[in-house]
Amino acid sequence: MPEKIIKSSDRVKNHGEVFTPKRIVDLMLNQPEIQAKINDLTATFLEPSAGEGAFLVELLRRKLKVAKDQSNSIRAFNENSLIALSTLYGIELLADNAEMLVMNMIMTFNEFYANICENVYDTKPNKHIVDSAKVIIQANMVQGDTLKQIRPDGSPIIFSEWKVVPGNPKKVQRTEYTFEAIINESGPTNSVENYAEEIDLFADSGEFDDAEQASDEPVKQYKLVKWMDIYKQLVE
Repeated sequence: MPEKIIKSSDRVKNHGEVFTPKRIVDLMLNQPEIQAKINDLTATFLEPSAGEGAFLVELLRRKLKVAKDQSNSIRAFNENSLIALSTLYGIELLADNAEMLVMNMIMTFNEFYANICENVYDTKPNKHIVDSAKVIIQANMVQGDTLKQIRPDGSPIIFSEWKVVPGNPKKVQRTEYTFEAIINESGPTNSVENYAEEIDLFADSGEFDDAEQASDEPVKQYKLVKWMDIYKQLVE
């Protein structure tokens, strides 16, 4: 079946919506500089016009493979799979695309995770990992206007930082920042031309202390938890 490039001529006219073919996605992600970032489990990617997830779904598959290759036990893979997932961010303007984006990311994670659990480690998927993955995806994939940095209701786009705790990699610190504050303090460090941007969203430079002050939206901080307990969403 031919790939779907457009949904309708009206959507192309009104929103400039054209989907990226798989061969172009692969061509872009196979660039050496992008491959190097994919192989870095904690390198972050932002797709500012995510559509239904052509780039993000393929990035997720590739980063989960890296997570598998870097794991020597199911416990390590559980943590590494969530770390890999937490580095992917997307913004999509249109509601139906945004819904499909979330669904496609959840389905891709669940299928890959279940396959590794059953065929590599001979165990069933851990429900807490699956539930935590869903929370991460719903937090990282948002409907909004990238240029205006707002959601459809006019509220600011908010992203979560999922920070591996130094000296305790089994735990994660989740903190929310407005997209505006992030962009004002951190620019792109690499790119896949106009399709996907690799952005060091949460650089360890102290700049997010300034980002917090620059934002009108209160920053929400969550309790320090194990990666598999993200689903509990415990707020400090």
